Amino acid sequence: MEFPIGELSRQTAVKVPTIRYYEQIGLLPEAPRTEGNRRLYGKSEVDRLNFIRHSRELGFEIDDIRGLLAMAAQPQSSCHQVDSIANNHLAEIDRRIASLTALKAELSRMIGECGHGRVCDCRIIEALADHSQCRSEH
Repeated sequence: MEFPIGELSRQTAVKVPTIRYYEQIGLLPEAPRTEGNRRLYGKSEVDRLNFIRHSRELGFEIDDIRGLLAMAAQPQSSCHQVDSIANNHLAEIDRRIASLTALKAELSRMIGECGHGRVCDCRIIEALADHSQCRSEH
């Protein structure tokens, strides 16, 4: 069964401009067109777009998704590269969490040192104006 881009968008919760972008960069094969120049899609595009959307929701970069799609097309191959991509992504998430944790601690410290008086005496404003007052690198 073939359907237009709007229906593909509804079935996958991916916006039409994003679908066009994915076609443009080669993540989604360019769809065949009708004589009226309308794109037509089927189940394989729904499955592929759901894979892409879910991967993006998990934070995978476009290049990683491209590689994962290529590997998914070879189901009998070793999943060593898939594991590698996922482990690298997990390490990046851990790095971001550590950075956000440090930022949270610094902001909490700044708020805790605030006397809640006037802006001219505000420790938050002072700390924001002078990075040397920060206790963590961010």
